[in-house]
Amino acid sequence: MTPFADRLAARVRATRAPLCVGIDPHLHRLPADMRARFEGREGRAGREATAMAVGDWAVQVLETVADVAAAVKPQVAFFEALGAPGVVALERLVHVARDLDLPVVLDAKRGDIGSTAEAYAVGALDDHGPLGADSITLAPYLGPESLQPFLARCDGEKGVWVLVRTSNPGAAVWQTELPVAERIAAWVDAESAKRAGACGLGPVGAVVAATVPAEAAAWRAAMPHCWFLVPGYGAQGGGAEDVRPLFREDGLGALINSSRGVLFGAGDDDDYAGAVRARAEAAAEELGRVAGLR
Repeated sequence: MTPFADRLAARVRATRAPLCVGIDPHLHRLPADMRARFEGREGRAGREATAMAVGDWAVQVLETVADVAAAVKPQVAFFEALGAPGVVALERLVHVARDLDLPVVLDAKRGDIGSTAEAYAVGALDDHGPLGADSITLAPYLGPESLQPFLARCDGEKGVWVLVRTSNPGAAVWQTELPVAERIAAWVDAESAKRAGACGLGPVGAVVAATVPAEAAAWRAAMPHCWFLVPGYGAQGGGAEDVRPLFREDGLGALINSSRGVLFGAGDDDDYAGAVRARAEAAAEELGRVAGLR
């Protein structure tokens, strides 16, 4: 059994880049041949056609970036918006990623208590459940109790990412004007330290945005035992230099997500897989250099 933090460290070292490719199927930006399979169709038949196209697109992306990315992050909302067929497509995505040895960050931002939180954990993380993802994003507003069912899985091979300092502009109202984020960060680091693997990092990670570079060094100092899942790089305005302080000296500690920046660009319809591959390689090269892995 390999702890999640150590498996992630091994992937980052193997790819020599901390790139996480977000799987966000914005329907209007999918390749033309994919859109043609569902545009103009409505109702359940339309959702089924859309979900099938999205599933095929997602698998194509996975196969394209499998040896470049350290992890992938499917955004659950886009799949759930398609109803049951969309959930089937998400399940297929996770299982294909596992076959490709790609760690999956399930971006669901769950946050509830008691038996409800336990049910979320079973559905998202358990290998005998429908998804069996490697890790999941969590919203901690309901307190440590809401995270306990997920933490129980971290004692095995699973991981979590707790929202601490997010990339949306409005987050500052709650995350910096009051010391809520700092209190959450202290708790997250303590829980990760208890479960730290051979790499010195634990499976209880934190979401820390690339769009607040002035805070980056402070968050790394506050959470020395945590992997960071870093949104905001690329399309949201964060640059490679902005994320440099989030890494440890050995280049580990931060997984930098790029969704739209890898998935979509001008001229994609000519060679979509080739364009995705080129953008993923460029991001991996840039991030690998900043982390000191290349």
